[in-house]
Amino acid sequence: MTKKELLDRCAQSGDERVLLARVLDKLELAQSRGVPAHTGFLSPGEQASVSDLLSAWGRPRCLFWGGYPDSERNICAFLPDWQGEEDFLSDPEGPLTAIQAKFPADAALTHRDILGSLMGLGVTRELLGDILLPQPGLCQVVALREAAPILLSQWEGAGRWKISLSEISPGQLTPKPPQVKTIRDTVATPRLDAVIAAGFSLSRSKAAGLISAGRVSLNHRECLKADRQVAEGDVLTCRGLGKCVVKEVPGQSKKGRTMLVLERYI
Repeated sequence: MTKKELLDRCAQSGDERVLLARVLDKLELAQSRGVPAHTGFLSPGEQASVSDLLSAWGRPRCLFWGGYPDSERNICAFLPDWQGEEDFLSDPEGPLTAIQAKFPADAALTHRDILGSLMGLGVTRELLGDILLPQPGLCQVVALREAAPILLSQWEGAGRWKISLSEISPGQLTPKPPQVKTIRDTVATPRLDAVIAAGFSLSRSKAAGLISAGRVSLNHRECLKADRQVAEGDVLTCRGLGKCVVKEVPGQSKKGRTMLVLERYI
């Protein structure tokens, strides 16, 4: 399959085609020149698109990494034959770094405040990974190493608050464990609308409306089909409501309904 045929098959929009073409360029660089190559930071949806592309390509050696386990925004790194995964992750001169910002504990800065101040510098989102707020008065921003000089020299504050900065290694990041609520419910059938209704405490008609409005994603890809079947391990996100994961589908209840164990992120 040629590059054009692969993009025709995998890209669902013009923007996605541009993204996937850049990914293939990085892959070809690693394979033809034998050097490590990586993308910018990718959202979960972009990672799903890239994963589909690489599966169609033949599953080349690659690694999604955002500086710590279970990160949301990740780069896709292509490793040459001579470089192992552990070598890549432990390389002190690797592509990722982190900027730690301190501010008054009573400032109550939010993720949106921090991101807005960074965007105000003209830094593009692909240069920035996750934004962590591990404790009051402290923020940690994962970034591509090339962005560090800009952030350290130009990022002076967020909201009306001044900040003090230092560069830390990804190994010094302190993400907070996610807070989840376990939901046990049954549905007549594990359709997307029924599972969304169970996971977010909605009526089935309300869930169907959110799906048709394009606000629901299944495994980080927009899904407009309310009758799409959902399986164990699937990730459901609804814009404005959050995310839940299908942890278990234990089987059928005595009344013939499908039992579900969901974890909703709160």
